[in-house]
Amino acid sequence: MRAQIKRGDNVLVISGKERGKTGKVLRVIPSTGRATVERLNMVKRHTKPRSQQSQGGIVEKEAPMHLSNLMMLCDRCSKPTRMGKRHLDDGRSVRTCRRCNEQIDR
Repeated sequence: MRAQIKRGDNVLVISGKERGKTGKVLRVIPSTGRATVERLNMVKRHTKPRSQQSQGGIVEKEAPMHLSNLMMLCDRCSKPTRMGKRHLDDGRSVRTCRRCNEQIDR
């Protein structure tokens, strides 16, 4: 599965318990088709102290969510959009917004 969403993109969650919220993608895991979004899908993990310096306790962190639950937000029109591809004159392939036809990749 090839991910069209990349690290640093702004996305909208379209389904699940975080539906309607937006955030920045921190990490994409292409092998499982999941992405971690900043301050969304928070889970609590209980950790043991591993050394004298690290403390144990309850750590709250982001859990990955499936890419099908995310939709790209266009920087120009600020609306959720599907992505298209356009080939430039210099041979590069860039992602484009299907709503406003604006180039997403710089």
